[in-house]
Amino acid sequence: MTLLEQIRENAKKAGKRIVLPEGEEERTLKAADVILGEGIAQLVLIGNPETIAKEAEKFGLKNISKATIVDTKTCEKRQAYAELMAQIRAAKGMTVEKALKQLDSPYYLGTLMIKAGDADGMVAGAICSTADTIRPALQYIKTAPGISTVSGAFVVVVPKKEYGQDGVFLFADCAVTIAPTAQQLADIAVISAKTAKALAGIDPKVAMLSFSTKGSAQSDEVDKVIEATKLAQAAAPELDIDGEMQADAAMVQKVADLKAPGSHVAGKANVLVFPSLEAGNIGYKLVQRLAGADAVGPILQGMAAPVNDLSRGCYVEDIINMVAITALQAAAK
Repeated sequence: MTLLEQIRENAKKAGKRIVLPEGEEERTLKAADVILGEGIAQLVLIGNPETIAKEAEKFGLKNISKATIVDTKTCEKRQAYAELMAQIRAAKGMTVEKALKQLDSPYYLGTLMIKAGDADGMVAGAICSTADTIRPALQYIKTAPGISTVSGAFVVVVPKKEYGQDGVFLFADCAVTIAPTAQQLADIAVISAKTAKALAGIDPKVAMLSFSTKGSAQSDEVDKVIEATKLAQAAAPELDIDGEMQADAAMVQKVADLKAPGSHVAGKANVLVFPSLEAGNIGYKLVQRLAGADAVGPILQGMAAPVNDLSRGCYVEDIINMVAITALQAAAK
């Protein structure tokens, strides 16, 4: 069984309720049909019920009737959601009247369903920008307790099983925070370890990457990673987190023995925390293309409840996988 197959199987056991705000979109509907048919998650589709029914019939989809369908205009809880929005963002000038207008957006409606406890997570982005997906979540769901940084991770599966945990890694941050501070890097390290365990069953060993290993080079950039390592270790002493270290020292035991003897992480790392978004994004794409690795993501980390973004070029399988991942994130909460 592949990792993605295992994620889907585990999601079935979680029994979580996931919102798909782009409920009238073709790929989303086709993915929903599979998700409902296989029992990967319970679904809330946001859209016009008649339009969804016609599209389902057009594409020969048999399972859409198992979803809860909510229209932004006729949602029974619009008023309650608007009052909750006004309460949360009163200091920002939000009123019930303004909130009711915002709830015309399926992305805000889906977000408020999560905030009110009527859903466990959301997946969107097949037809909208990342900002449209994430902005409502940052405003109303906010970050998890003790975490102030949102980041984007990829589960990366490489052909060579001797690396990572049987070839499985988690890379972060590859999608959100451009130039993280030491505290932000520490946050990313802690939440990435939890994501790796929840999604991939990894016993996390977190390497704080740099161009230096244990003082082999000096610069402000190295000092930042050293400080981030100390902060992460203090925040989560139960986790195996070490740094600063170069990528080869993190992954290859022979190199680790030379450069970082005695480290519990070096040579065994399966969670790689990059010092910048630039490094992380370049890194995962190089591994994906040159090593023929599978890269699943970006998985949004650090939110109080899971909200994940899709590429507008996504495929049906991408949506199915992301719903399964979101369900497991919700279960881990």
